[in-house]
Amino acid sequence: MSFLSFNHHKDVPLDKDPGTRFLPWLIAFMVYLAALSVVATAIMQSVSARWERGVSDTLTVQVPPGDSVKQDQAQIEGVLKILRAHPAVVLAEPIARTHVVSLLEPWLGNSRALDNMPLPHLIDVSLRSGMDVDGQQLVDAMNKVAPGATMDDHRIWLDRLIRMSQTLEWGAYIVLSLIVLASIGTVFFVTKTGLAIHQDVIEVLHLIGAQDTYIARQFAEHALNLGLRGGLLGLAAAGPTFAGFAYLYRQIDSALLPDIDIGLWQWATVMGLPIVAAAMGYLTARVAVLRTLRKMV
Repeated sequence: MSFLSFNHHKDVPLDKDPGTRFLPWLIAFMVYLAALSVVATAIMQSVSARWERGVSDTLTVQVPPGDSVKQDQAQIEGVLKILRAHPAVVLAEPIARTHVVSLLEPWLGNSRALDNMPLPHLIDVSLRSGMDVDGQQLVDAMNKVAPGATMDDHRIWLDRLIRMSQTLEWGAYIVLSLIVLASIGTVFFVTKTGLAIHQDVIEVLHLIGAQDTYIARQFAEHALNLGLRGGLLGLAAAGPTFAGFAYLYRQIDSALLPDIDIGLWQWATVMGLPIVAAAMGYLTARVAVLRTLRKMV
């Protein structure tokens, strides 16, 4: 007997199973968490990349203010002469006071008191990529012409930032892996429950000639439908969350936080999560049914 006619209707009434009522909501929650994890990973990668481009191979030299403008000028010129003579230094330029004030405004406010405040003079230094600098030797040389001069090596805290970012990224990957395993386990046990509930119907189908692949396809297509439905629901819930986060992020002063640049492929990954959830449900249900039916024979 041919069973091609069964391809257009369901012989196993899976829609009436109590377990399938909650499966779309569980998958929706999993897809929601997965979408947040993907975007969070993209944000961390974007922020760390921007900071790395901004401060990699750079130094900042601070020259304390002197007793007079003439003394300040002499100290700055002396420090610049030392820096520009160093073989690892590509560029050394003093940072304008107005720019320093603008950097302090987010913390201290736009106050005229900043104009009269004795601020240290800053020098931005660019280094040749890959060349090491003996920081202490350079500071000792600068202190001979400008006592109290200090140097901030951005590469030290940048390395710590990159390590922290990589740790958080691996944490996000672990979360994604746990979400995938939890989703597979949920679909697997719901499918096993459906097999137990409809065991009589399956035995009848076997008696009239239905093959295991035909029965497995019905469970798999049902899981595919539930997975796609739950995935779209989870994605719809993630949209307002992203919009709310973007709104709150824009309310923070741009000087305190870097711009976030999420690439097209990250958004494509988020948009493809419902399809991934549906495919995962299809494969899991099919494998679960085939394994169980082989044991029954």
